[in-house]
Amino acid sequence: MRILFTGGGTGGHFYPIIAIADEIKNITKEKRLLEPELFYMSPTPYNAGLLFEKDIAYKKNSAGKLRRYFSILNFFDLFKTAWGILGSLYEVYKIYPDVIFGKGGYGSFPTLVAARILRIPVVIHESDTKPGKVNLWAGKFAEKIAISYPEAAEYFPKEKVAHTGNPVRKDLTVPISEGAREYLKLEEGVPVILVLGGSQGAESINDILLEGLPELVKKYSIIHQTGKNNIAESKSTSEAVLINSEHKDRYKPFDYLNPLAMRMAAGVADVVVSRAGSTIFEIAAWGTPSIIIPIPESVSHDQRSNAFAYARSGAGEVIEEQNLTASILASEIDRLVNNPVERERMKQAAKAFYKPTAAHEIAEEILKIALSHEIES
Repeated sequence: MRILFTGGGTGGHFYPIIAIADEIKNITKEKRLLEPELFYMSPTPYNAGLLFEKDIAYKKNSAGKLRRYFSILNFFDLFKTAWGILGSLYEVYKIYPDVIFGKGGYGSFPTLVAARILRIPVVIHESDTKPGKVNLWAGKFAEKIAISYPEAAEYFPKEKVAHTGNPVRKDLTVPISEGAREYLKLEEGVPVILVLGGSQGAESINDILLEGLPELVKKYSIIHQTGKNNIAESKSTSEAVLINSEHKDRYKPFDYLNPLAMRMAAGVADVVVSRAGSTIFEIAAWGTPSIIIPIPESVSHDQRSNAFAYARSGAGEVIEEQNLTASILASEIDRLVNNPVERERMKQAAKAFYKPTAAHEIAEEILKIALSHEIES
Protein backbone atom coordinates (compact mmCIF):
# COMPACT_ATOMS: atom_id res chain seq x y z
CA MET A 1 0.00 0.00 0.00
CA ARG A 2 1.35 3.38 -1.03
CA ILE A 3 0.13 6.79 0.11
CA LEU A 4 1.29 10.09 -1.36
CA PHE A 5 0.94 13.40 0.51
CA THR A 6 1.14 16.79 -1.18
CA GLY A 7 0.80 20.40 -0.04
CA GLY A 8 2.18 23.91 -0.28
CA GLY A 9 5.52 24.73 1.29
CA THR A 10 4.41 26.13 4.65
CA GLY A 11 4.24 24.72 8.16
CA GLY A 12 0.45 25.02 8.00
CA HIS A 13 0.44 22.42 5.23
CA PHE A 14 3.42 20.33 6.30
CA TYR A 15 2.85 19.64 10.00
CA PRO A 16 -0.78 18.44 9.69
CA ILE A 17 0.51 15.95 7.09
CA ILE A 18 3.05 14.71 9.65
CA ALA A 19 0.24 14.32 12.21
CA ILE A 20 -1.82 12.27 9.74
CA ALA A 21 1.18 10.13 8.74
CA ASP A 22 1.77 9.32 12.43
CA GLU A 23 -1.85 8.23 12.81
CA ILE A 24 -1.70 6.09 9.68
CA LYS A 25 1.25 4.23 11.18
CA ASN A 26 -0.55 3.84 14.51
CA ILE A 27 -3.69 2.46 12.88
CA THR A 28 -1.83 0.00 10.66
CA LYS A 29 0.07 -1.25 13.71
CA GLU A 30 -3.14 -1.62 15.76
CA LYS A 31 -4.95 -3.45 12.96
CA ARG A 32 -1.86 -5.48 12.05
CA LEU A 33 -1.84 -4.25 8.48
CA LEU A 34 1.26 -4.11 6.34
CA GLU A 35 3.01 -0.81 7.01
CA PRO A 36 2.34 1.49 4.04
CA GLU A 37 5.00 3.26 2.01
CA LEU A 38 4.61 7.00 2.53
CA PHE A 39 5.68 9.73 0.12
CA TYR A 40 5.59 13.53 0.20
CA MET A 41 5.64 15.58 -3.02
CA SER A 42 6.19 19.32 -2.98
CA PRO A 43 8.55 21.93 -4.46
CA THR A 44 10.48 21.93 -1.15
CA PRO A 45 10.71 19.32 1.63
CA TYR A 46 10.12 22.05 4.26
CA ASN A 47 11.67 19.89 7.00
CA ALA A 48 13.79 17.19 5.39
CA GLY A 49 15.02 15.91 8.76
CA LEU A 50 11.49 15.25 10.00
CA LEU A 51 10.55 13.48 6.76
CA PHE A 52 13.58 11.22 7.21
CA GLU A 53 12.74 10.63 10.86
CA LYS A 54 9.16 9.65 9.93
CA ASP A 55 10.33 7.43 7.04
CA ILE A 56 8.47 9.52 4.45
CA ALA A 57 10.18 9.59 1.04
CA TYR A 58 10.44 13.08 -0.47
CA LYS A 59 9.72 13.59 -4.17
CA LYS A 60 10.45 17.01 -5.62
CA ASN A 61 8.27 18.72 -8.19
CA SER A 62 7.91 22.31 -9.34
CA ALA A 63 4.88 24.56 -9.12
CA GLY A 64 4.18 28.12 -10.18
CA LYS A 65 2.38 30.44 -7.81
CA LEU A 66 -0.76 32.27 -8.92
CA ARG A 67 -0.64 35.63 -7.17
CA ARG A 68 -3.79 37.61 -6.43
CA TYR A 69 -2.22 40.80 -7.74
CA PHE A 70 -0.67 41.78 -11.06
CA SER A 71 2.85 40.50 -11.46
CA ILE A 72 4.93 39.56 -14.48
CA LEU A 73 5.96 36.50 -12.44
CA ASN A 74 2.44 35.10 -12.95
CA PHE A 75 3.26 34.72 -16.65
CA PHE A 76 6.54 32.87 -16.06
CA ASP A 77 5.00 30.72 -13.34
CA LEU A 78 2.52 29.34 -15.90
CA PHE A 79 5.45 27.59 -17.56
CA LYS A 80 6.77 26.45 -14.19
CA THR A 81 3.38 24.93 -13.41
CA ALA A 82 3.19 23.20 -16.80
CA TRP A 83 6.65 21.72 -16.25
CA GLY A 84 5.60 20.75 -12.72
CA ILE A 85 2.57 18.87 -14.06
CA LEU A 86 4.71 16.89 -16.49
CA GLY A 87 7.26 16.08 -13.80
CA SER A 88 4.56 15.16 -11.29
CA LEU A 89 2.83 12.94 -13.82
CA TYR A 90 6.08 11.02 -14.31
CA GLU A 91 6.82 10.73 -10.57
CA VAL A 92 3.25 9.83 -9.59
CA TYR A 93 3.11 7.19 -12.32
CA LYS A 94 6.35 5.66 -10.98
CA ILE A 95 4.98 5.54 -7.43
CA TYR A 96 1.39 4.81 -8.46
CA PRO A 97 -0.03 5.34 -4.98
CA ASP A 98 -3.32 3.85 -3.81
CA VAL A 99 -4.48 7.26 -2.61
CA ILE A 100 -3.22 10.86 -2.71
CA PHE A 101 -3.86 13.25 0.16
CA GLY A 102 -3.82 16.96 -0.75
CA LYS A 103 -3.44 19.68 1.87
CA GLY A 104 -4.01 22.55 -0.54
CA GLY A 105 -1.77 25.36 -1.74
CA TYR A 106 -0.20 25.95 -5.13
CA GLY A 107 2.47 23.32 -4.39
CA SER A 108 -0.17 20.57 -4.44
CA PHE A 109 -1.69 21.50 -7.81
CA PRO A 110 0.66 19.57 -10.18
CA THR A 111 0.37 16.40 -8.08
CA LEU A 112 -3.42 16.60 -7.99
CA VAL A 113 -3.54 17.11 -11.76
CA ALA A 114 -1.48 13.93 -12.11
CA ALA A 115 -3.90 12.14 -9.78
CA ARG A 116 -6.82 13.27 -11.93
CA ILE A 117 -5.18 12.09 -15.16
CA LEU A 118 -4.11 8.74 -13.69
CA ARG A 119 -7.48 8.25 -11.92
CA ILE A 120 -5.92 7.85 -8.49
CA PRO A 121 -8.34 8.45 -5.57
CA VAL A 122 -7.88 11.78 -3.81
CA VAL A 123 -8.67 12.99 -0.28
CA ILE A 124 -8.21 16.68 0.55
CA HIS A 125 -8.20 18.76 3.70
CA GLU A 126 -9.13 22.43 3.86
CA SER A 127 -7.60 24.37 6.75
CA ASP A 128 -9.47 27.63 6.29
CA THR A 129 -13.01 28.99 6.41
CA LYS A 130 -12.68 30.01 2.75
CA PRO A 131 -11.00 27.38 0.55
CA GLY A 132 -8.11 28.24 -1.72
CA LYS A 133 -8.33 27.84 -5.48
CA VAL A 134 -6.59 24.46 -5.60
CA ASN A 135 -8.88 22.84 -3.04
CA LEU A 136 -11.98 24.39 -4.63
CA TRP A 137 -10.98 22.73 -7.89
CA ALA A 138 -9.89 19.43 -6.29
CA GLY A 139 -13.14 19.26 -4.33
CA LYS A 140 -14.97 18.54 -7.57
CA PHE A 141 -13.34 15.11 -7.94
CA ALA A 142 -11.97 14.28 -4.46
CA GLU A 143 -13.61 11.26 -2.87
CA LYS A 144 -13.60 12.81 0.61
CA ILE A 145 -13.11 16.37 1.86
CA ALA A 146 -12.10 17.12 5.45
CA ILE A 147 -12.55 20.66 6.77
CA SER A 148 -11.24 22.53 9.81
CA TYR A 149 -14.06 25.06 10.09
CA PRO A 150 -17.77 24.30 9.54
CA GLU A 151 -18.03 27.50 7.47
CA ALA A 152 -16.03 25.82 4.67
CA ALA A 153 -18.71 23.17 4.07
CA GLU A 154 -20.78 25.44 1.83
CA TYR A 155 -18.03 25.46 -0.81
CA PHE A 156 -18.01 21.68 -1.37
CA PRO A 157 -20.50 18.88 -2.22
CA LYS A 158 -22.22 18.11 1.10
CA GLU A 159 -22.09 14.34 0.72
CA LYS A 160 -18.28 14.39 0.59
CA VAL A 161 -17.60 16.70 3.55
CA ALA A 162 -16.57 15.83 7.10
CA HIS A 163 -15.90 18.50 9.74
CA THR A 164 -12.81 16.96 11.36
CA GLY A 165 -10.98 20.02 12.61
CA ASN A 166 -7.31 20.57 11.85
CA PRO A 167 -4.73 17.83 12.56
CA VAL A 168 -2.20 18.81 15.22
CA ARG A 169 0.88 16.76 16.05
CA LYS A 170 0.49 14.96 19.37
CA ASP A 171 3.90 16.19 20.48
CA LEU A 172 2.49 19.75 20.50
CA THR A 173 -0.92 19.28 22.08
CA VAL A 174 0.00 18.90 25.76
CA PRO A 175 1.57 21.96 27.45
CA ILE A 176 4.36 21.45 29.99
CA SER A 177 4.42 23.76 33.00
CA GLU A 178 6.75 21.89 35.34
CA GLY A 179 10.29 23.13 34.85
CA ALA A 180 9.25 25.44 32.00
CA ARG A 181 10.31 28.69 33.68
CA GLU A 182 13.74 27.26 34.43
CA TYR A 183 14.10 25.88 30.90
CA LEU A 184 13.07 29.19 29.28
CA LYS A 185 14.85 31.31 31.94
CA LEU A 186 11.72 33.16 33.02
CA GLU A 187 11.20 35.01 36.31
CA GLU A 188 8.87 33.41 38.83
CA GLY A 189 5.62 35.25 39.48
CA VAL A 190 5.74 37.35 36.29
CA PRO A 191 2.88 36.77 33.78
CA VAL A 192 4.01 35.38 30.41
CA ILE A 193 2.94 36.49 26.93
CA LEU A 194 3.71 34.14 24.03
CA VAL A 195 3.92 35.88 20.64
CA LEU A 196 3.77 33.67 17.52
CA GLY A 197 4.00 34.96 13.98
CA GLY A 198 3.48 31.67 12.15
CA SER A 199 6.18 29.50 10.59
CA GLN A 200 7.57 32.43 8.56
CA GLY A 201 7.28 35.05 11.29
CA ALA A 202 5.23 38.23 11.00
CA GLU A 203 7.12 41.50 10.50
CA SER A 204 4.19 43.78 11.32
CA ILE A 205 3.51 42.03 14.64
CA ASN A 206 7.23 42.01 15.39
CA ASP A 207 7.50 45.75 14.74
CA ILE A 208 4.53 46.64 16.96
CA LEU A 209 5.72 44.34 19.73
CA LEU A 210 9.24 45.80 19.67
CA GLU A 211 7.83 49.32 19.72
CA GLY A 212 5.88 48.59 22.89
CA LEU A 213 8.55 46.40 24.48
CA PRO A 214 9.86 48.93 27.07
CA GLU A 215 6.41 49.15 28.68
CA LEU A 216 5.50 45.48 28.26
CA VAL A 217 8.58 44.12 30.04
CA LYS A 218 7.74 46.18 33.12
CA LYS A 219 4.80 43.78 33.68
CA TYR A 220 5.41 40.67 31.59
CA SER A 221 7.92 38.15 30.33
CA ILE A 222 7.70 37.96 26.53
CA ILE A 223 8.45 34.76 24.61
CA HIS A 224 8.68 35.83 20.98
CA GLN A 225 8.94 33.46 18.01
CA THR A 226 10.20 35.89 15.39
CA GLY A 227 10.71 33.62 12.37
CA LYS A 228 14.18 32.76 11.08
CA ASN A 229 14.37 35.76 8.76
CA ASN A 230 13.57 38.23 11.54
CA ILE A 231 15.60 37.01 14.51
CA ALA A 232 18.71 39.16 13.93
CA GLU A 233 16.71 42.37 13.51
CA SER A 234 14.50 41.57 16.51
CA LYS A 235 17.53 40.99 18.73
CA SER A 236 19.32 44.15 17.63
CA THR A 237 16.19 46.31 17.90
CA SER A 238 15.28 44.92 21.33
CA GLU A 239 18.79 45.59 22.60
CA ALA A 240 18.46 49.20 21.46
CA VAL A 241 14.97 49.88 22.87
CA LEU A 242 15.70 48.09 26.17
CA ILE A 243 19.18 49.51 26.71
CA ASN A 244 18.07 51.44 29.81
CA SER A 245 15.50 48.92 31.04
CA GLU A 246 16.12 46.99 34.26
CA HIS A 247 13.83 44.28 32.86
CA LYS A 248 15.59 43.65 29.53
CA ASP A 249 16.05 39.95 30.41
CA ARG A 250 12.29 39.45 30.34
CA TYR A 251 12.32 39.54 26.53
CA LYS A 252 13.10 36.09 25.09
CA PRO A 253 13.34 36.06 21.25
CA PHE A 254 13.55 32.74 19.36
CA ASP A 255 13.77 32.23 15.63
CA TYR A 256 11.94 28.91 16.05
CA LEU A 257 10.46 27.06 19.03
CA ASN A 258 11.02 23.32 18.77
CA PRO A 259 8.19 21.06 20.04
CA LEU A 260 9.60 20.84 23.58
CA ALA A 261 10.18 24.60 23.85
CA MET A 262 6.73 25.29 22.36
CA ARG A 263 5.01 23.01 24.85
CA MET A 264 6.87 24.66 27.72
CA ALA A 265 6.03 28.14 26.43
CA ALA A 266 2.38 27.06 26.18
CA GLY A 267 2.56 25.66 29.70
CA VAL A 268 3.41 29.02 31.26
CA ALA A 269 1.70 31.47 28.85
CA ASP A 270 -1.15 33.55 30.24
CA VAL A 271 -2.01 34.95 26.80
CA VAL A 272 -0.95 34.03 23.25
CA VAL A 273 -0.68 36.62 20.46
CA SER A 274 -0.81 34.94 17.05
CA ARG A 275 -1.65 35.03 13.38
CA ALA A 276 -4.76 33.17 12.21
CA GLY A 277 -3.22 30.22 10.39
CA SER A 278 -3.11 26.62 11.61
CA THR A 279 -1.52 27.83 14.88
CA ILE A 280 -5.06 28.61 16.02
CA PHE A 281 -5.65 24.88 16.47
CA GLU A 282 -2.50 24.46 18.57
CA ILE A 283 -3.65 27.34 20.79
CA ALA A 284 -7.08 25.72 21.07
CA ALA A 285 -5.46 22.41 22.06
CA TRP A 286 -3.58 24.22 24.85
CA GLY A 287 -6.72 26.05 26.00
CA THR A 288 -4.82 29.35 26.22
CA PRO A 289 -6.62 32.72 25.88
CA SER A 290 -5.50 34.47 22.73
CA ILE A 291 -5.35 37.67 20.74
CA ILE A 292 -5.52 36.85 17.03
CA ILE A 293 -4.09 39.31 14.48
CA PRO A 294 -4.95 38.05 10.99
CA ILE A 295 -2.98 38.85 7.85
CA PRO A 296 -4.96 41.57 6.00
CA GLU A 297 -7.53 40.29 3.51
CA SER A 298 -5.75 42.04 0.64
CA VAL A 299 -2.80 39.70 1.25
CA SER A 300 -4.51 36.54 2.50
CA HIS A 301 -8.07 35.63 1.56
CA ASP A 302 -8.64 33.38 4.56
CA GLN A 303 -7.00 34.59 7.78
CA ARG A 304 -9.53 37.31 8.61
CA SER A 305 -12.48 34.92 8.34
CA ASN A 306 -10.53 32.27 10.28
CA ALA A 307 -9.85 34.75 13.09
CA PHE A 308 -13.45 35.85 13.41
CA ALA A 309 -14.72 32.25 13.25
CA TYR A 310 -12.43 31.45 16.19
CA ALA A 311 -13.51 34.60 18.04
CA ARG A 312 -17.20 33.66 17.57
CA SER A 313 -16.49 30.45 19.46
CA GLY A 314 -15.46 32.62 22.42
CA ALA A 315 -11.89 31.26 22.50
CA GLY A 316 -10.07 34.42 21.49
CA GLU A 317 -10.39 38.01 20.39
CA VAL A 318 -9.35 39.71 17.16
CA ILE A 319 -7.35 42.86 16.48
CA GLU A 320 -7.20 43.67 12.78
CA GLU A 321 -3.78 44.73 11.56
CA GLN A 322 -4.91 48.15 10.36
CA ASN A 323 -6.05 48.88 13.93
CA LEU A 324 -2.95 47.47 15.60
CA THR A 325 -0.75 49.82 17.60
CA ALA A 326 1.63 49.19 20.48
CA SER A 327 -0.77 50.83 22.94
CA ILE A 328 -3.80 48.85 21.74
CA LEU A 329 -1.88 45.57 21.93
CA ALA A 330 -0.64 46.38 25.45
CA SER A 331 -4.15 47.43 26.54
CA GLU A 332 -5.72 44.16 25.35
CA ILE A 333 -2.98 42.09 26.97
CA ASP A 334 -3.55 43.98 30.26
CA ARG A 335 -7.31 43.42 30.00
CA LEU A 336 -6.96 39.66 29.62
CA VAL A 337 -4.16 39.14 32.16
CA ASN A 338 -6.11 41.11 34.79
CA ASN A 339 -9.40 39.29 34.13
CA PRO A 340 -9.15 35.67 35.32
CA VAL A 341 -12.87 35.06 34.75
CA GLU A 342 -12.56 36.05 31.08
CA ARG A 343 -9.44 33.91 30.66
CA GLU A 344 -11.19 30.88 32.13
CA ARG A 345 -14.16 31.42 29.80
CA MET A 346 -11.79 31.59 26.81
CA LYS A 347 -9.97 28.47 28.01
CA GLN A 348 -13.17 26.43 28.11
CA ALA A 349 -14.28 27.75 24.71
CA ALA A 350 -10.89 26.85 23.19
CA LYS A 351 -11.11 23.30 24.53
CA ALA A 352 -14.59 22.97 23.01
CA PHE A 353 -13.35 24.30 19.65
CA TYR A 354 -10.43 21.87 19.41
CA LYS A 355 -11.08 18.47 17.83
CA PRO A 356 -8.42 16.06 19.11
CA THR A 357 -9.41 13.22 16.77
CA ALA A 358 -8.84 15.16 13.52
CA ALA A 359 -5.67 13.36 12.39
CA HIS A 360 -7.10 9.96 13.35
CA GLU A 361 -10.36 10.48 11.44
CA ILE A 362 -8.54 11.59 8.29
CA ALA A 363 -6.01 8.75 8.55
CA GLU A 364 -8.80 6.18 8.84
CA GLU A 365 -10.51 7.52 5.71
CA ILE A 366 -7.25 7.55 3.75
CA LEU A 367 -6.55 3.95 4.73
CA LYS A 368 -10.09 2.87 3.90
CA ILE A 369 -9.80 4.31 0.38
CA ALA A 370 -6.24 3.03 -0.07
CA LEU A 371 -7.21 -0.52 0.90
CA SER A 372 -10.23 -0.55 -1.40
CA HIS A 373 -8.11 0.77 -4.28
CA GLU A 374 -5.44 -1.83 -3.56
CA ILE A 375 -8.04 -4.62 -3.73
CA GLU A 376 -9.55 -3.29 -6.97
CA SER A 377 -6.17 -3.06 -8.68
